[in-house]
Amino acid sequence: MTNPIDEYAATAEFYDHIGVYRERQDVNFYVARAQQALGPVLEIGCGTGRVLIPTARAGVQITGMDLSASMLSYCRARLARESAEVQSRVQLTQGDMRNFELNQKFHLITLPFRPFQHLLTVTEQLACLHCMQRHLAPEGRVIVDVFNPALPYLINEKYFEESEPEPEFTMPDGRKVERRFRLTARDHIRQVNDVELIYYITHADGRQERLVHAFAMRYFFRFEVEHLLARAGFRVEALYGNYDKSPFDSKNSGELIFVVRKSA
Repeated sequence: MTNPIDEYAATAEFYDHIGVYRERQDVNFYVARAQQALGPVLEIGCGTGRVLIPTARAGVQITGMDLSASMLSYCRARLARESAEVQSRVQLTQGDMRNFELNQKFHLITLPFRPFQHLLTVTEQLACLHCMQRHLAPEGRVIVDVFNPALPYLINEKYFEESEPEPEFTMPDGRKVERRFRLTARDHIRQVNDVELIYYITHADGRQERLVHAFAMRYFFRFEVEHLLARAGFRVEALYGNYDKSPFDSKNSGELIFVVRKSA
């Protein structure tokens, strides 16, 4: 595989310090599903190990795959601080979710925290789903989570302005970091938003720095995802609106969490 441009190279070091990531309520949900799988797990878009490492601590054999070498580097560093027993349960690999071959079948394949939304075209989305199909054990499950697009958000112009800062955090070397968010473009035809995550960094010597992580993100509606899954040979076993497994409600649910199996 050729080395892709690593869009997280400049900002991966901040990931584990961002409060809204540390406080996400999805970890226990994914750990419980992994324990129920009774077989090896593949996590696509494992990043720095936010979900992967708690899963390994819970006694599960897990393979973590990510396209970003920077994110995997921080994941390895975190994993190195775990016990030898936990480390033995983890395999890490750099790979593209649109085209991978791991020569293994998994009882559970997950994509926590929306990596599927970085696939902007139907061709890419189906390629990912077909790869997962090939790697799934006969009775295995796939879990895909995407956000439930709120129509007011999709038309509100205020999101083109920088948001209020998230809570400030301090890096181990003393740098203080605030993060803001804004949209730079919307394409309602392609259902793609261009997003910037903006990091304002104050160094220990008072020097100021501004880093921007820019990326495009596709949003999906419920039945669009269901049709994609069906085209790839999956059937929906459950659809949740949140990580407490509450049923999906188009008015109150912020998430679309699909648990799927291979079609009969």
